[in-house]
Amino acid sequence: MELTFTAVNFIMPLHMISLDHIRYQYPGAARPVLADLTLLIEPGEFLLVCGASGAGKSTFLRLFNGLVPHFYGGVFAGSVQIWGRNTLDHQPRDLADLVGFVFQDPEAQMVVDLVEDEIVFGMENLGFAQSLMRRRVEETLDQLGIANLRRRRISSLSGGERQRVAIAAALAVQPRLLILDEPTSQLDPHGAEEVLTALQKLNADLGVTIVLAEHRLERVVQYADRVLFFSGPDQPPQPTPTRESLATIPLVPPLQALGRALNWQPLPLTIKEGRRFAAALAVPDLPNHSLRPRSAPVLAVRKLTVRYGEHEAIYRLSLEARAGEVLALMGRNGSGKSTLLKALINLVRPAAGHVELHGTSIAGIPTERLAPRIGYVPQDPRSMLFQETLAAELAFTLHARGRSDPAAIAETLQSLGLADLAQRSPRDLSGGEAQRAAMAAVLVGDPEVLLLDEPTRGLDYAAKTALARLLRERAERGQTVIMATHDVELAAAVADRVALIGDGELVVEGPAADVLGDSLILSSQIAKLFPASGWLTVEQALAGLQAD
Repeated sequence: MELTFTAVNFIMPLHMISLDHIRYQYPGAARPVLADLTLLIEPGEFLLVCGASGAGKSTFLRLFNGLVPHFYGGVFAGSVQIWGRNTLDHQPRDLADLVGFVFQDPEAQMVVDLVEDEIVFGMENLGFAQSLMRRRVEETLDQLGIANLRRRRISSLSGGERQRVAIAAALAVQPRLLILDEPTSQLDPHGAEEVLTALQKLNADLGVTIVLAEHRLERVVQYADRVLFFSGPDQPPQPTPTRESLATIPLVPPLQALGRALNWQPLPLTIKEGRRFAAALAVPDLPNHSLRPRSAPVLAVRKLTVRYGEHEAIYRLSLEARAGEVLALMGRNGSGKSTLLKALINLVRPAAGHVELHGTSIAGIPTERLAPRIGYVPQDPRSMLFQETLAAELAFTLHARGRSDPAAIAETLQSLGLADLAQRSPRDLSGGEAQRAAMAAVLVGDPEVLLLDEPTRGLDYAAKTALARLLRERAERGQTVIMATHDVELAAAVADRVALIGDGELVVEGPAADVLGDSLILSSQIAKLFPASGWLTVEQALAGLQAD
């Protein structure tokens, strides 16, 4: 492993967290991902890190516990001081009492089989007393609302449940500095609110310093003291007060996007602040939302039941999806959304009921035979990326379908903003880039049905906007899109219908404007601002206000 360090000596107060003239380049990379980054973080600060996918956010976070450069190698210059400890002189294990870390991919940090053992693991390594460990376990289970998971096997948890367990394991140690890389990316809105409330209380009540990277800024901006926006190594980021930052950065939540378009001053950070401006605007009456005439279903679920052991993940669920339709599956973590998607391509076997493709049961048809017609992108995109280059991934898909089409590969990569990464190894991509890469590997085959599990995980606002546009274009071409998502704003932007799943059963389904317009949990930011309007997106609100 290539490993080059250049230390910089300077004097800094020991109570500070400081980065001084950091420059870092991964082994084999053509250019540094961080260049001349200097930053001071006050104890007790809540720093929000955001920016485009691949801009260096995750690399920045890895500086604080020494993973960069000790684990990743490469060329490193500068100095990181964590309360007087230089990360060049201390391995990550030597910083574990000060720095807690929650990875972008929670599976990457799970080391034991049971939830309770996972939460205890870090405390045992630091030599905590048994009585203290017992108390901390109870506190963190309650803080994150996962007491019911304590004796569950990690392998049996949903992606969102694993994410909360990873956060609980980091919180239990009660480090002085807590680093989190997209901690709510797989959480339902209520679960995300619980996690962020717990973090805010740790920050406000116990003075824990928090550095948190997040793409779904609408969930977290109200808690942050400052924002650090990454646009690339050529422009080292500078932390800016949150309200000031949201007035200038290009990637903002719908509330701030609307406020900027309407020149609301001061720019609201919360829906409560935004309502003061919205109340002064004339809003038309709620329109009647009706679905277009419905054709025969492309994919249909008939009284489906799926069991994992004694647990019924799906119970007697019936649902249909039609050509040219975007159907969003929503519901709390562990409600059965991912299981339903897997059943649609025979990755799990039903205990009862069946799935039909154009009226014919798919029972017994191998997944590989369904794949050309039903494309599936799992929650963990890296699980399906194994070729040497991204272009080779797409070529492999086409080869499996008996095709060779370099133009289709180039067009698909371009549509997802990946053209410059065609010759990159999928293993070297950021989380957001890997998400788009997995989608490209499926889309290039032009399947009739597209199944997406949490498609905006790791995507910034620009990439999410491009994805929404792409999905609408695919639907207009007659493709059927079914996506399981906790991203309310994505569903608001692209979904024709929303199906709410609860404990494996279909709770309700209907037009997106009806299901998302008056929900206590699943309303978009614009729907919360204008609850009687039927608007879900910024574009709809601006068009409606101008037409009034």
